[in-house]
Amino acid sequence: MQTIEIGAASRPEFDGHEQVRFHTDEQTGLRAIVAIHSTRLGPAAGGCRIYPYQTDAEAIADALRLSKGMSYKNALAGLPLGGGKAVIIADPRSGKTPAMMRAFGRAVETYSGRYITAEDVGCVASDMDAVATETLHVAGLSARVGDPSPYTARGVFLCMRLAARERLGRDLAGLKVAVKGVGHVGLELCRLLAATGASLVVADVRAENARRAAELFAADVVATEEIASLDVDIFAPCALGGDLNAAATDRLRARIVCGGANNQLLTAGDDRLLLARNITYCPDYLVNAGGILAIAGEVLSYEDEDVRARIEAFPDVLREVLHRSKKEQRPTGEIADDMAQAILYRPSRIDRSSPTPLDLPRSS
Repeated sequence: MQTIEIGAASRPEFDGHEQVRFHTDEQTGLRAIVAIHSTRLGPAAGGCRIYPYQTDAEAIADALRLSKGMSYKNALAGLPLGGGKAVIIADPRSGKTPAMMRAFGRAVETYSGRYITAEDVGCVASDMDAVATETLHVAGLSARVGDPSPYTARGVFLCMRLAARERLGRDLAGLKVAVKGVGHVGLELCRLLAATGASLVVADVRAENARRAAELFAADVVATEEIASLDVDIFAPCALGGDLNAAATDRLRARIVCGGANNQLLTAGDDRLLLARNITYCPDYLVNAGGILAIAGEVLSYEDEDVRARIEAFPDVLREVLHRSKKEQRPTGEIADDMAQAILYRPSRIDRSSPTPLDLPRSS
């Protein structure tokens, strides 16, 4: 195993990251980047994404953005956890092996508990089982939480319902929702939406995923390059990040954006473009935090009832973000960032003089 420290001067996406390392293992083919953004609130927690990045620079940039998002996500979710992320440069369908995942486990072990890993895109519970043969600092195991996607989808669904009530003055029944990416999270979100009577349009780079959604939920299927510009009530990005850039925002016809993908904004300022077009953006790391709560339940020994109760409280936090955005005429992403930073950088790690967002009363 070879490990190289990556310095802040190498990438513009560095933003106060504590440590970034590139791990390679010639025998297994492992090429992994672990980015620890912050451990101010606790050990850095965040999943492992396996994806065939075209360049090392692309992989490093993704790890940096994802790890920072995890710091904000965990802070806003009221968890005593920092933010970190790992990416493995490989095709999860053809290049992933148990030996590679065990090698990744050995890399995780070198952080001595400062980084805790779990599933992300391209990973499943059995991969984490392989990682667990080499380190204790892993969650999402088959015998415990397993796939956290249903928890993620539940949080997105609840926030989407709140956004529809706040913005459109109605529930989800009869609304048209476009879901981009119908893998684990997207498919479960479709199930929840279909049960409410919402009308679905889906797209996925894997045709079999889109066909399954069509068969299960009578969803219409369109091409991935078309779905963001459809005339729908809600656009739900549930694939990879970067869907909301200047060009895509200009084509958006949905009135609400609420989905399970991380890093939906290509750049930090793109939420201002959404505000200018009167499109309600539900900050991704707020609404999709159900998965990390499930993982935190495993790591911190929370009861499942407590985990689910915290997820049910997500709409209360989103309501505060939406109300502040309207009052202050500032983008919702900027408001959410302010709230997360207030928790992340407050003088004392444990400050009970004011509630964390998820201490707020829960919605009925």
